[in-house]
Amino acid sequence: MSLVRVAQRRVTRPRRTQRAVPVLSRLAEIAPVGMLVTGLDGAVRYLNPAFTRLLGHKFEVGHNLDGFGLIHPDDTGAARQHLVRLARGEAAHYRGEHRLIHADGHPIWVMLAAALSTDDDGHPDCLILQVTSIELQKRAEEALAYSESRWNHALEGARQGVWDHDIRRDTMFYSRMWRKMRGIPADEEVDGDQVKWLQRIHPEDRPHVMANVHRQDQGDNSFDALEYRELTRDGRYIWILSRGRPVEWDEGGEPLRTIGTDTDITYLKTVEQELAAEKERLRVTLEAIADGMIATDGEGRVTFINPAAERFTGFSAAEAKGLLAEAVFPLRHAHSNEAAPCPAVACLTHRQAMEVEDEVVLVSRDGQARDIRCSASPVTTPDGKVSGAVLVFQDITQSRALQRQLVHSASHDVLTGLPNRAAFDRAMSTAMTSARDGQRQHCLLYVDLDRFKPVNDTAGHAAGDALLKQVAETIRGACRGHDLAARLGGDEFAVLLEDCPLANGRKVAEKIVRAIASLAFSWNGRLYRIGASIGVTVIKSRSESGLGYLGEADAACYAAKAGGRGQVVCFAEMTVDQPQ
Repeated sequence: MSLVRVAQRRVTRPRRTQRAVPVLSRLAEIAPVGMLVTGLDGAVRYLNPAFTRLLGHKFEVGHNLDGFGLIHPDDTGAARQHLVRLARGEAAHYRGEHRLIHADGHPIWVMLAAALSTDDDGHPDCLILQVTSIELQKRAEEALAYSESRWNHALEGARQGVWDHDIRRDTMFYSRMWRKMRGIPADEEVDGDQVKWLQRIHPEDRPHVMANVHRQDQGDNSFDALEYRELTRDGRYIWILSRGRPVEWDEGGEPLRTIGTDTDITYLKTVEQELAAEKERLRVTLEAIADGMIATDGEGRVTFINPAAERFTGFSAAEAKGLLAEAVFPLRHAHSNEAAPCPAVACLTHRQAMEVEDEVVLVSRDGQARDIRCSASPVTTPDGKVSGAVLVFQDITQSRALQRQLVHSASHDVLTGLPNRAAFDRAMSTAMTSARDGQRQHCLLYVDLDRFKPVNDTAGHAAGDALLKQVAETIRGACRGHDLAARLGGDEFAVLLEDCPLANGRKVAEKIVRAIASLAFSWNGRLYRIGASIGVTVIKSRSESGLGYLGEADAACYAAKAGGRGQVVCFAEMTVDQPQ
């Protein structure tokens, strides 16, 4: 039965060990202790060179150990029970002595230390296993029956200090190596008083030691190791792993003597603390950055989402995990409102980094739309396989709105909001091109206001500007939806009527004249009335007058003003009666 079946559930997470920062990766690579990281399903995620040197195995990432199948058959029961408890979250750490099977088939005694790594939500993620050879220790223990000096020399060779607690006499024996790791001279007598020993233990570790040291003396099978910091003679603290168990009992089964070893594990603890600190820095960084970040597995399902992404998408981290990326991160094209592909999915499909170059909008769960810029990059394993993707995006709603505003300002009149002269010239060029084949014709209206100057002179430019805004709205309201009404400058306007014969163009012009004449503009309690004169010309295959279409419309408008204002004059009719 594999670990995945005894765990409550399988939680897929990015492989943190593979993504560790370079300095931590190097620490693991050069560490003398064998390190192995597996998923809860037993699949290998990482092993360092020391592990391969110790056991001879060169497992590929993804290889399944089937519940840590390296353990010797005689030891699998206890080991499996502890690993199962870790996978269930019933324990955070386990340390025990076991025999592991070397690649060539022979067993090796190791100290197996296992720890459960959880994700940010506290869900089990993977098992981190450390193995240290205790072959010398075990050989020494076996040699106790033959020669005390032999096992003592062996332990010293393994740099493990030995202690011997005679419970009947309440005396302690400490080996030379035990003294050496604490900076105590080899020939110095050490007071075995427990109170003095406890005083050397770090204050933060003392309660734990005091609460559990008796379990070691009593031979509690579920507890035979203590980890704590002890003060050395040179004033520094070292981490001690103390293992021991009773070796003699009285007739009533009470322990009479306990023997154990102490190992300096300061280096291992330093590595653990560095890894924990780096993980915390990474967590704080991801929570602090303003950019949204979403990570997926190889199938495109969300495995991680940072707080910024939670705000932008409307999904909490718990809700998003396990969902397809396109469900959490729905994109639409900004101009067509059609669905746009998710870059994370495209990244997994094409196995390369993807950047969305089109203008896209992210629609959150509450319907709020945000203009965003986003890109996705693949996450690869050391063997080159794509195991997931990381999607990063920014909210650029304000910058894109400013950009659109600038584009609009470049082609529109600031005061009235109508297209400006540059936009009108482009529209005229397009209209003339479409009429050259003789199949289409358009009408051009040139509008000049009557009696506008007195308003500016008597009421001021503010009044004139307000009146021009009303005039612009009036002209726009009198045209068809697709017609172009533009302000050419001052109080002059132009209207381009696409696919419009002259008769209909005249009607629109007359409608505009009547609408402007009906305006009742009030400013500071005084009522002003203005009018408009309009010249009309037809845009066809070519201009016959040589004035150009705008010149024809301007000439017709001049004729309308000369004829009494508030009139509409068509250039074609004017040229029949008054040849130019």
